[in-house]
Amino acid sequence: MKAALVGADGALLHEARRATGRERGPDAVVESILAFAGDLRAYGEEHFGESAVAAGVAVPGIVDAAKGVAVYAANLGWRDVPMRRLLGERLGGVPVALGHDVRTGGLAEGRIGAGRGADRFLFIPLGTGIAGAIGIAGAIEEGAHGYAGEIGHIVIRPDGPDCGCGQRGCLETLASASAVSRAWAAASGDPEADAADCAKAVESGDPKAAEVWQNAVDALAAGLVTALTLLDPRTLIIGGGLAEAGETLFTPLRAAVEERVTFQKLPHIVPAALGDTAGCLGAGLLAWDLLSTEVSA
Repeated sequence: MKAALVGADGALLHEARRATGRERGPDAVVESILAFAGDLRAYGEEHFGESAVAAGVAVPGIVDAAKGVAVYAANLGWRDVPMRRLLGERLGGVPVALGHDVRTGGLAEGRIGAGRGADRFLFIPLGTGIAGAIGIAGAIEEGAHGYAGEIGHIVIRPDGPDCGCGQRGCLETLASASAVSRAWAAASGDPEADAADCAKAVESGDPKAAEVWQNAVDALAAGLVTALTLLDPRTLIIGGGLAEAGETLFTPLRAAVEERVTFQKLPHIVPAALGDTAGCLGAGLLAWDLLSTEVSA
């Protein structure tokens, strides 16, 4: 868990981290979140002389932001947790915003990170899977049912690997950090090898690594071109583990996207700027948005 005190301008005032402790079960995880929030509020009172005026929390899985309910998270084992109500009670009744972790990170990247100033952007973290956040005029488009941006489940190769979603050949089965790790472990014969190792091998001129890497880049480019055909973003922000490879990823990726576009306008393709603090900062922005909405109302 990552938590922060965030100023009105998005400034990171204080950051703290704790183990989620998911092995203790879903109820214990919820209690850990509530206790962490309470401790963070107390820290703010002690060190800044005032209490936080609102709170934001970003969680994985399926989120009903309007109702303030964390509907389902496979990794955490919870269902229908009334997170907004529980946090509000623990924090003395301050307003609480609930968001999806990727969309919340995308909000921060778009407003105060790599997408600052872009009226339309797409944030795509390449990690265990591949998700996406669609930014429009400073806000994140959630879709009619809260599922907008799931670019990882665009089918790139219909005869490709099975995906946990029930389809075959989804983008995340071919271009996520997990997919590159699997492919490089098989190609190198080292079951412990991962995507970071593959990137290093590419940089050292290993032809097997170059082939694995290019396969992932080609799949990613195909998915991105589909996304930009539909959404026409001004900026594509790529984050997550694979983006840590820097230009080893971005140079061939920009070339592969450019090669595939026809009538579409090429967006700026840039690395994420906020790293793993994006979710904290985005949760803070959600909290400040609540206050500005109350004032305007």
